[in-house]
This record gives sequence, C-alpha cells and structure tokens, in this order.
Amino acid sequence: MDHAFPCGNLALDFVGTLRARRNPVPVEKLTSPDSLAAWYREAGVVAGSDVNCRPADVPKAIAVREAIYALVFARLNELPYDERAASIVNAAARLPAAVPQLLPRGHRIDATAEQALSTVARDAIAILGGSDAELLKECGRPECTQVYLDRSRGGRREWCAMETCGNKMKARAYRARKKDQTRPVATRP
Repeated sequence: MDHAFPCGNLALDFVGTLRARRNPVPVEKLTSPDSLAAWYREAGVVAGSDVNCRPADVPKAIAVREAIYALVFARLNELPYDERAASIVNAAARLPAAVPQLLPRGHRIDATAEQALSTVARDAIAILGGSDAELLKECGRPECTQVYLDRSRGGRREWCAMETCGNKMKARAYRARKKDQTRPVATRP
C-alpha cells in the first residue's frame, strides 16, 4: 500500500495526499497517473477494476484536493467562505460518480478518473455542508496537517491517528519530561 488513510474518510484522506503541507518541502503523494490510480484503488473508490488515469488527471485531482483543503481550512479558522474553492469542488461533483455493480459474490466499483474524483468531491460536500463540519479538526502534531473528523467522546481527540502522530507526540513529551528530570538544579551560594 502506497498511501495512508488515517481518517477513515474519503475526502479528508484525499486532502492528506499532500503531507506536511506547512513544512518547507511538503511531501506530494500524487506524483503520477499511477500514484493517483493507486490512491483511488487503495481508498476503495474503485474495486475489482482499475481506473485509467492520464497525465492530465493529476493536476485536476490536485486542484480539487487543494480546493477541499482551502474550504476545510477556512472552516477550521472561521475565515470567509472561499467561493473559488467551492466552485472547483462543485464542478468536480457535478460529473457522474463511480458506479458500484453487484456481482454474484461481492461487488465491483467501476470509474473513470473523472468519476473517481467526483466521488471524492461529493464526499467533501457531504462533510462541509452537513453536521459533520462541526467535527473537523487538524492534527495537533506540528509536522502533520492531516484533517480528520473528531468523533471521540467529548471531542478531545488531538491527532489524526494514534499509531502515527499520537505515538510520536507522546514519545516527544516523554523525552522532554525525562530531559527536564536529568538537568541539574542550579543552587545559589
């Protein structure tokens, strides 16, 4: 598996394909038609078939991803609604979505690159336009910019995923406490 899915949410995990976006050199995971097709497969947007992504599909997908992030960022920071970003997401969502097909044993989901992207855009609209928008948070690890829905009891979740960011933050706090305990205490003469 080439991609990570810490949120369990299609649109927010798609936003996470640009990792550490505030770092001097963010990590782009959508670098080719193959990496975009792999993300659609691994995310379950397509199943039992493949999406045939072309080079022109990558910048379109990145534009939708960045528009989703702009809308989420505005929501999280109580900034004005971004009309341009909304129009990009809405345009992608207007196209037909991926098509699930029932099979004698299981199912298959067929999609063109545009249909797969439409499925992601529709999920973003469902989040941002519904009650789940109140649950949006950004990971508390400074190096991470993953956005997630906080469904924890009391809404006190701090990290996108405990296995990655949560463990790193807890280890960092532990090392800082240990370092403070080993510092010699200065005494006055």
